[in-house]
Amino acid sequence: MKTYMPKPDSIERKWYIVDAKGKTLGRLASQVASILKGKHKPIYSPHMDTGDFVIIVNASEVELTGKKRQQKVYRHYTGYPGGLKEVSYEKLMKDKPEKAVYQAVWGMVPHNRLGRKMIKKLKVYRGPEHNHEAQKPEKLEFGF
Repeated sequence: MKTYMPKPDSIERKWYIVDAKGKTLGRLASQVASILKGKHKPIYSPHMDTGDFVIIVNASEVELTGKKRQQKVYRHYTGYPGGLKEVSYEKLMKDKPEKAVYQAVWGMVPHNRLGRKMIKKLKVYRGPEHNHEAQKPEKLEFGF
């Protein structure tokens, strides 16, 4: 019996919509990353992007457990001397809640060419409205 290898033409992509209201950030991100990778499909192959598109709405209402809301800090380095920038989770959620959810999912996909291709299928919105009705997204519920 030969191993099945999916062809790029045969991959069928679906659109899913996920409501982040009341969900824990890390649990939500890990489930969404799995869908972006395509691990929920029987044709999953680690060297190919077989995943689906995911729309996350209500990103501003995602939850964190414990004291992470006050203590979590996002850091990035500009490349210049003294260029370490820090933003607290509370400030980021006030200004750009989409970025916090995006960063959480990005941390759970591969950091290579394939991961950059996968993350482009993620769409994150602050509120309940989005502009992807034409794709007819299916509502997706997680068991947590």
